[in-house]
Amino acid sequence: MPDPAPVIVTATLGDADFARLDALRRAHFPPERNHLSAHLTLFHHLPPSLLPELDGRLREAVRAAPPAATLAAVMSLGRGVAYRIDSPALAAVRADLADAFAGLLTPQDQAGWRPHVTIQNKVAPEAARALQVALSADFRPAPLAIVGLASHYYRGGPWEPIKAYRFRAG
Repeated sequence: MPDPAPVIVTATLGDADFARLDALRRAHFPPERNHLSAHLTLFHHLPPSLLPELDGRLREAVRAAPPAATLAAVMSLGRGVAYRIDSPALAAVRADLADAFAGLLTPQDQAGWRPHVTIQNKVAPEAARALQVALSADFRPAPLAIVGLASHYYRGGPWEPIKAYRFRAG
């Protein structure tokens, strides 16, 4: 019988980018609510019954070169701040997966995808605005390394890794 926990799919960040974004998250996310490392979510809730097909599709997706990506802008989440990510190639991977699983997606995963890495969330709007101003002051778009894809179980707290997939060497 498959595990009943929903499945989350993320893009894996390169080591240096992950370290920088995760340090920012640890510095600015309310510690009592920060149960996760910095991450770039592709899907928030897939049924666990999809795992065999998802495994095959993720294996196929990473046969390509790593998708080019850009840390594009500082964005407001209202009660938080994130970095917007631009990556047409990663968006295409997500779109292919969304098409394959169309009838099984939650409303959140059916909605338009806004790729981002959350730095802060669930704070007062004034605190979020202040961080957005501070991060925007010297922000310049920069390349962002996407090195793989990963699946995780969601059990209400920290995610439980299922499997990681690496893009082939560029």
